[in-house]
Formats: sequence, C-alpha cells, structure tokens
Amino acid sequence: MPAGVLLCKKYGKLIFGVLRKVLRRTLTISSPYFPMKMHLSPRITRAGFTLIELLLVIGIIAILASIVIVAINPTKQLGDARDAQRRSDVNTVLNAVYQYAIDNNGNLPGNIPTGAAAEICRETLDPATCIAAGDVNLRMLTGTYLVSLPTDPQYATSTGTLYFIIQDANGRITVSAPATEQAASTISVTR
Repeated sequence: MPAGVLLCKKYGKLIFGVLRKVLRRTLTISSPYFPMKMHLSPRITRAGFTLIELLLVIGIIAILASIVIVAINPTKQLGDARDAQRRSDVNTVLNAVYQYAIDNNGNLPGNIPTGAAAEICRETLDPATCIAAGDVNLRMLTGTYLVSLPTDPQYATSTGTLYFIIQDANGRITVSAPATEQAASTISVTR
C-alpha cells in the first residue's frame, strides 16, 4: 500500500473520531456543555391575553354592537310599539262609548262635543275640573266598560289623556290620538 493511503487511513480515522466527538457534544442535549434544561430558544408560557389582543377583541365587539344597533333601530321599534298601543286605546275607548250608548237607549256618555275635538279627561280628576279645562268627562265608562281610561303611553297631560273625541253632524263618533311618533298623520277611528 502506498504511504499516502496509510497516512490517510491512520489520521483520517483520528480526525473523523475527533469531529464526531465534537459534533456529538455540541448538538446533543445530554452533552456537558448543554445541560438538559438549556434550550437554544427558551419559551416562557404565560396564562392570559396581551393588551393588543384585548384591545382588538374590544374593537371587534364595538363594531359588531354598532352594526346590530343600527340594524335593529330601537328608537323606531319603541315608537312603533307606542303607536300600536295608541291604536288599541283609541279602539277601546270607541267600543266603550258605543257599548254605553247601547246599554243606555242610545244616549252618549259625558259631554262629547260636536264642533271641535276635545281631549278626554283623566278619570282621577274631579268632573268639574275636567269640564272647566274643556275636556270630556268619560269617568262613567270605567268599571263597567273599561277597567280604566287609557292614557297616551308617552305624552299624556296633567289633566287629559291626550286622546281626543268628537261627534260629527251625522252622529258618528271619532276618537283620535294626535301624538303619533312614526306615522305622519293622526291615529283615529270613526264609527
């Protein structure tokens, strides 16, 4: 064998062995230079959220809440509900007036005006105070025909219910609620 090959074999094994030991010590976890607890990039685990994450979630919730509020439009919904209550109250008063007239030989209750509509007085007021204020006294309807006189759900006055009543030349009665919120006109029922 040539001398170069023998030298290469002899020193090659030695060099390869040294390289293998060096690589083993630096790359394995169990080497004395890198104890087992030591990592090249230590990770610290935390429980909780960062400030950026919290702000991002709060921002998303605020955007979604504003979209829902605009879509639902609670002001319109509440106004529609109060207008529905006004329609119901107007019909209830008119039905009670006609039921009273049926039971009393066609005589209408109170001092229902024929010229201009007058506000229906609250049942808690004295009839003299009610008439002096120019309102219509329909207290006689409570108990038999109504549990109580209905008042406007939002805008009732101190003496009146904010529901108006009038009798036309033909004897037909109209009960109206002028303080509507959503409709452009007055809610009224005529019979």
